[in-house]
Amino acid sequence: MKRIALIGECMIELNGAPFGDMHQTYGGDSLNTAVYLARTAGKSAEVNYVSALGQDAISEGMITRWQEEGVSTDLVLRDNSRQPGLYLIQLDDKGERTFLYWRNQSAARYMLQHNHFQHVATELSQMDMVYLSGISLAILPQQDRQKLIDLLEQLAESGVDILFDTNYRPALWESAEQARECYQQVFAFTALALVTNDDEANLWGDSNEEVTLERLKTAGVRQAVVKMGAKGNYFEDFTTQTRTFVATTPVKQVVDTTSAGDSFNAGFMAGLIAGKSPVKCSEQGHQLAGTVIQHKGAIIPNQAMAHIQFNEQEPALSEHLF
Repeated sequence: MKRIALIGECMIELNGAPFGDMHQTYGGDSLNTAVYLARTAGKSAEVNYVSALGQDAISEGMITRWQEEGVSTDLVLRDNSRQPGLYLIQLDDKGERTFLYWRNQSAARYMLQHNHFQHVATELSQMDMVYLSGISLAILPQQDRQKLIDLLEQLAESGVDILFDTNYRPALWESAEQARECYQQVFAFTALALVTNDDEANLWGDSNEEVTLERLKTAGVRQAVVKMGAKGNYFEDFTTQTRTFVATTPVKQVVDTTSAGDSFNAGFMAGLIAGKSPVKCSEQGHQLAGTVIQHKGAIIPNQAMAHIQFNEQEPALSEHLF
């Protein structure tokens, strides 16, 4: 069984029209991936979430539901002076979303300042993999952000594989330059980067996926996935100089694109943990994301995934990840 920790923030989600019908649940990019990974990896992985919540009723409810999903909450710190952040999703008629956030004083933002974070750091050194996103970094105060990067570098040097989804959100950063500087530091010790072509174009000005892959290789990334939405994805192993393109299966009706990238990451990582090929990992990611975007909300009902087979056996292949 592989041990994997995912670092980030989960917030209260309000989904609907302002002053109209509103559905309340929870979500956050790294938490979404943790839930979908726990569902798809099954007994092949111990999925740990690393964050901070309050002592309020909503925080208690989140903890309970994550545990019901099979996500370990042993590394979720509790803050008696802060609560979870909150966001509002509004959807257009094509399923595209816009967000409003209230998160500046959330417990997760200050998790590295928690009295017990050193215990979390020690536990991270025992993981096989640690996953984070650009949002995991962006929400932190600048000094804490650097502390986390330094910790991740130490983990990588000790043999822990670092997985990084850049997930660039300009509003969370002081400047694009600062985001680029932080990302460059993380790339230098990243085992697997999971990036989206639109984000890379916005942050770095990349004109196409080949430019992105070449930049990631130069930065020190060992392996990379470039997600291109409905088109598919590229996977490249820079250590063996092998590149693969995997197309998606078209989805007839897109309801909500929230969590598309997060769920792809989970499907891909479930394949990675099982030792499957890059093509199979990518196909699993696309299948899961294609299901998720046909439902409302960041985390869809478990029964909506019942038709997906993730644990089927794959013939022995010479090309496996890590």
